[in-house]
Amino acid sequence: MCVPISRSFVSRLRWLPGAVVLAAWLVVTGGVAGHAAERNVLFIITDDESPTLGCYGDACAVTPAIDAVAADGMVFHNAFATTASCSASRSVVMSGLHNHRNGQFGHQHHYHKFASFQDVIALSLPRVMQRAGYRTGHIGKYHVAPEEVYHFETYLKGNGRNAVEMANSAKDFLVSQEDDRPFFLYFGTSDPHRGGGNDQTSELELKPNLFGNRPRKGAYPGVEEVFFDPADVIVPPFLPDTPETRSELAQYYQSCSRIDQGVARLVQILKDAGLYDKTLIVFTSDHGMAFAGGKTTVYEGGLRVPMVVRDPYQKVRGVESDAMISHIDITPTLLDFAGGLDRDANAPKDLLDAKKYWKDKGVSPIENRDGGKPFNQYHGKSWMGVLAEPTKSHHDEIFASHTFHEIQMYYPMRVIRDDKYKLIWNIAHPLPYPFASDLWAASSWQAQLAKGNDASYGNKTVGEYIQRPEFELFDIAADPDETTNLAASSGHSDVLKRYQAKLKAAQKRYQDPWIMKWEYE
Repeated sequence: MCVPISRSFVSRLRWLPGAVVLAAWLVVTGGVAGHAAERNVLFIITDDESPTLGCYGDACAVTPAIDAVAADGMVFHNAFATTASCSASRSVVMSGLHNHRNGQFGHQHHYHKFASFQDVIALSLPRVMQRAGYRTGHIGKYHVAPEEVYHFETYLKGNGRNAVEMANSAKDFLVSQEDDRPFFLYFGTSDPHRGGGNDQTSELELKPNLFGNRPRKGAYPGVEEVFFDPADVIVPPFLPDTPETRSELAQYYQSCSRIDQGVARLVQILKDAGLYDKTLIVFTSDHGMAFAGGKTTVYEGGLRVPMVVRDPYQKVRGVESDAMISHIDITPTLLDFAGGLDRDANAPKDLLDAKKYWKDKGVSPIENRDGGKPFNQYHGKSWMGVLAEPTKSHHDEIFASHTFHEIQMYYPMRVIRDDKYKLIWNIAHPLPYPFASDLWAASSWQAQLAKGNDASYGNKTVGEYIQRPEFELFDIAADPDETTNLAASSGHSDVLKRYQAKLKAAQKRYQDPWIMKWEYE
């Protein structure tokens, strides 16, 4: 069992029951809290975090605040991103559409310059929540474009590496009674993304990245940093168990624990204001951890994400679900909670006329705003029903669509996965697999790369990781760690053909331009 070097802050996270806090607040304020709006939404999305939480059984994680939310809500064990790339994934979260369709093929910032189609405005999360009667606020990482499409009414400032500071910066927005609309806050941390340089105090020749942690065991204001011993961290199967990997994972876990303290502060703010039992809390990540084999891949380490939900209006709480859900479901689900989803049409009840909107804005009618097809319904569907019935299923299969991370990294992959098999189509398989710049520089990768193509890297060799076959077929039920590719197995040829057909059908259903690659090359 993993034991952090310092856990002293955990004992101080004592929360009063919501009803007790509310009663005390009503006495002090003379009933002001009773006027707070109902059905608020707090959406928390972290940056490059796998389900490394106590509520997912991770014995190393120090996440008491998130675990407490889970204990009074629901833990989804089969939640998936559709692409393990920051901007592309966030566009899916904020549109309910796969990124190949919404147009955000890769990074939004700098020279990468990807952006969603303008007509996505009709379905975008902040826009539909505002039209459903919510005051919308954003703090932290944004990383999508155009802003007019993904527009929030209020933009708050806060250090994305300090979720406690972010929570304090968001307090006035959360508790404001100047506006009687319920709130929707999008809270995006920069942790545990790589960054901040390397740990120069490490005795290793290849120094671990700091993952945003302060150097030399420093601490952010208001945060009691939790430090981890590399010898005790849990190495996932897709990574090599080396000193370099362990030293980086120790930094990663520290960054994750800082997020948890921000969640604790958010919960306390809500409780103090009598809003905790009036607020839906959703905690997730854009995709898996920033290690080769996780981020930018469509392996389980890249696509599996945490999804912890506390809906105070549900009678059934403190439960777990095996339903397969996807990031394409987030926008329709939140809109459903807000009462603004037309479930039959799978679209907003108050659907914005995008063409009229841009005409009134004076945007040229010949501009390519929709990719040739209207945006009039979501790809995903609401899982509010699963919260009420934890044994209920959701999707029969998950589709994933990755094309770019950085603009230099063209490597389209398509995935179909159910509870039996998983098929990956590496469309550009003749090319060597391209690396995100931060993952290439990672000590965990460089240490193995230096040993040559035959060196082990998790369940693969270095050479196998770089040069991939056209198809990868895994018996995901029996082989959840994706150790054995069955695509070339004569005994699985019928399975391969069946899942290729399922993949084509999903590409057609989700309007994927790359479907034409089946016909040439």
